Amino acid sequence: MIETAPRFKLDSELNMPDQPRPPRFLALDIGSKRIGVAVSDELGLTAQPVLTLERRRHPREDLRSLARLCRRYEVAGVVVGNPLNSEGEVTSQAAKIQAFAAELAEFIKLPIHLWDERLTTHEAHRILYEAGHTRQTHRGVVDQVAATLILQSFLDEQRRLLRLRKE
Repeated sequence: MIETAPRFKLDSELNMPDQPRPPRFLALDIGSKRIGVAVSDELGLTAQPVLTLERRRHPREDLRSLARLCRRYEVAGVVVGNPLNSEGEVTSQAAKIQAFAAELAEFIKLPIHLWDERLTTHEAHRILYEAGHTRQTHRGVVDQVAATLILQSFLDEQRRLLRLRKE
């Protein structure tokens, strides 16, 4: 008699209710010339780089591009890097980014989470150097890497808070 490997059953075959999918988030590292974009994976565990948007002359065009990405990845919210100074105070750049984030919230009708991004660009450059990239090649990707670091920090903190609530 020949034995066959057991066949795995699909959730629909087991009459199991669908497990709720964790929310996905888009993260932005907003600069005056570029916006780095990252997205969480479908399990909500890791941040993945997506692209770098070159800023347009009219901020409305940036808002439209970001809204398209939100729809494409079906995100529940957007994490925006908030460039506070080393004492945690709002800088002029942070004020501009917060104003843009408020416009984005109004435009996309999704929650915006301002997230401390101190030293993420510096860390992104360090990661790229360690990966063998020269400074000249950083421009196109450093903002994506920074957005990925921002989002991963946010996701890690959300998981930490969830564990604390369960205790």
